[in-house]
Amino acid sequence: MPNAAESKPTLYYDGGCPVCSREIALYQRQAGADQVAWVDVSRCDAAELGEGLSREAAMARLHLRGPDGSLVSGAAAFTGLWRTLPGWSWLGRLLGARWTLWLLEVGYRFFLVVRRGWRKA
Repeated sequence: MPNAAESKPTLYYDGGCPVCSREIALYQRQAGADQVAWVDVSRCDAAELGEGLSREAAMARLHLRGPDGSLVSGAAAFTGLWRTLPGWSWLGRLLGARWTLWLLEVGYRFFLVVRRGWRKA
């Protein structure tokens, strides 16, 4: 029988990035946030990353592991998270379509370049 953590999505985020941690804190205050397992990859044990996710990859991009074990990153991780949170589910559905997801990913990749300057050592 799966435990509670296995029956909900897990979001892997960089808590060492001040912008990232503020955004995640916003999501954690939302209704439905208890339906997500939150893992700060800047402070977690390697075992918490699970199969197929290295610390280096987890630090480089936002990742979401579904209850089925599937792993997505970047814009797909955001839209997956948003679909989980009731107040944000409309945005996840809207931006999770193939062409809008592509545009969101382009914006996310730009953010990743800028984020390098904000990341705490």
